[in-house]
Amino acid sequence: MQDYTGQDASINNIFAAILGNKTAVKGGSGKVVNSGPNDHIFIYYADHGGPGVVLMPTDEELYAKDLIDVLKKKHASGTYKSMVIYLEACESGSMFDGLLPQGLNIYATTASNANEGSWGFYCPGLYPPPPPEYETCLGDLFSISWLEDSDKSNLGMETLEKQYQVVKRRTGYTAQYNSHVMQYGSTKELSNHMLSMYMGANPNNQNYILRSHKSIMPTTTPLQAINQHDASILYLKEKLRRAPEDSEKWVKAQQELTKEIAHRNHLDHSVEAIGEILFGPNNGAEELKVVRPAGQPLVDDWDCLKTLVGTYKQHCGSLSSYGIKHMRAFANMCNAGVGKDLMARASANACP
Repeated sequence: MQDYTGQDASINNIFAAILGNKTAVKGGSGKVVNSGPNDHIFIYYADHGGPGVVLMPTDEELYAKDLIDVLKKKHASGTYKSMVIYLEACESGSMFDGLLPQGLNIYATTASNANEGSWGFYCPGLYPPPPPEYETCLGDLFSISWLEDSDKSNLGMETLEKQYQVVKRRTGYTAQYNSHVMQYGSTKELSNHMLSMYMGANPNNQNYILRSHKSIMPTTTPLQAINQHDASILYLKEKLRRAPEDSEKWVKAQQELTKEIAHRNHLDHSVEAIGEILFGPNNGAEELKVVRPAGQPLVDDWDCLKTLVGTYKQHCGSLSSYGIKHMRAFANMCNAGVGKDLMARASANACP
């Protein structure tokens, strides 16, 4: 059963559901996490992401600071004993790195660290492919790794730490297609918890014993994956390839692909232009790409980040699931002291 879909799958509703606040819910089934002090909570979230944000089905950007504030509020309410979060998104580590305190009894694991993408898997044209009727990737390497491990394992005998090691190895299997699976929060306190405390166990797997995480991925398997920022391009190209040439369907697919490529070029060029306006043609690109050390949050002033992103959108248009990869650029502008007025002038020049 789906409780919140489409426009009901909003930031407001996901926060209300986590906090158990029925009166704050707008639309959907109205269900919330009505937990108590002895409950164990499991949250799995998958969508597009960028530095400091994950995207919602409503196309809203959920900012890391806002998520952490809600988790702190949930902890202060005393309505859970422990919480586990599995987060699938590009740059998903930035949602917790330097932000999630250890004292909340929350264990979080992410598909990637704070400055790298995650990888689409079971994609058409790649190995292993999805069933032929599918035009898109079926999952992400991080997600399918923990889901497939959970499907076949005895969850009463496997710990969070063991699954982390299994998923970490499989997700970082090759140098070309890999991301660094990460752990944050109360790892020492919760990593030895059995998976069955958070996930429903399959009784058919009670006798399964994971002897070694090294057996999960044969070293001779020629795996292929695609960066999630580029998964939509793969999908549009596959649609075009499957359509009869010069048919109405082919023309529409060609138009969609051309529009997406043009949109991406606009985003890349406009952000680059703003960087050059703010920091000069010789320093702009480097200033926008600065990566802070591990353990330090993306930005000092999250309200500034929201303001600059909003200002960019007013002048240059939507960021979309691709454009949120530029969040680090906007964060670095804030960290360098760029304010709304200066950003507005730079955006107006870059996007006349």
